[in-house]
Amino acid sequence: MVPDGFLPAALRLNDAAADGLEGLAGGVENKPIPLKPIPVFLATWVLAGLGAVVGSILGSAAGKPGLFAGAGVGGVFGVGAAVVVFTKLQWLAPEDRGGAFVGGIVGFAVAAPFAVTNLHTPITPVLTCGLAGVGLLVGVGVARGWRRRS
Repeated sequence: MVPDGFLPAALRLNDAAADGLEGLAGGVENKPIPLKPIPVFLATWVLAGLGAVVGSILGSAAGKPGLFAGAGVGGVFGVGAAVVVFTKLQWLAPEDRGGAFVGGIVGFAVAAPFAVTNLHTPITPVLTCGLAGVGLLVGVGVARGWRRRS
């Protein structure tokens, strides 16, 4: 608080106004951001898959190993982009970002071998990118559980 004699009387808030402002600020900060699981899952699926495709295209200049490495790096960037976008859209609370990012990467890492071994079918690599979305949601749940315990 500002000392009583510091501001002119016209600029000072009375106690009722000050209490009202504090109540508003406290209400905004303490309200949790609800997770939107369906849009988060679908958007992570798309962004991880898109990142993998773009990464594999860029990595293909380095041959077959570059193609696969580019897909992996692109998928990780896709998961990271998803986490940033969800936080900006307030679909994901800022304190859930770490768990979401790690979970999404783990989900993508689980999906990658299935996608690579089934490149002959067009649908399997696309469907396995959904595991990045599942991993992201599981990561958020695990992170929230850890925070509740501590």
